[in-house]
Amino acid sequence: MRSMKILFVLPLTASFLLLGFGLPKKMEKKVVKVVEKTFEVSDTSFRSVLVNNDLNEKLPSKITEDNFNGIYKDGNLLGYVFVDQAPSKTAKFDYLVIFNAKLEVINSKVLVYREEYGGEIGSKRWLKQFFGKTGNDRVDYESNIDGISGATISVRSMTTAMDNLLQTIGILQENKII
Repeated sequence: MRSMKILFVLPLTASFLLLGFGLPKKMEKKVVKVVEKTFEVSDTSFRSVLVNNDLNEKLPSKITEDNFNGIYKDGNLLGYVFVDQAPSKTAKFDYLVIFNAKLEVINSKVLVYREEYGGEIGSKRWLKQFFGKTGNDRVDYESNIDGISGATISVRSMTTAMDNLLQTIGILQENKII
């Protein structure tokens, strides 16, 4: 009987540790789906990237246990996923950014957009502008990122969020966290 309990609890605990982002279940499912499609794999696992409080205070994008994870398949690092929110005109939108193991952006997606206008920032074509960027790159909506008519606030917000994330990646690399 005791061994039956262990056999039941062990996989349950393992799946919580591997998939437990701390995100709402619906959001977590979207993240896993985008990650696995990006890397063309299934059965990935996730490990939080932990940053001490002193360093985290200096980062442009704050890192929590839930929003920045290493992506693993059979114990091998595939890359990283960052999930956060950025402000739009009156609400916030949820987005994710996926990096490969070399810490280059290989995918980004707006997961939930809650405004009537500006949702065009979720288009694959517009988001591809960030692909290939690293912690050494800066992005700015006035110089190297195209705007979208009718989505100016969201374009600025997403571009600022991406620039902050890229700066954060650079700092984490310099501090040998990732």
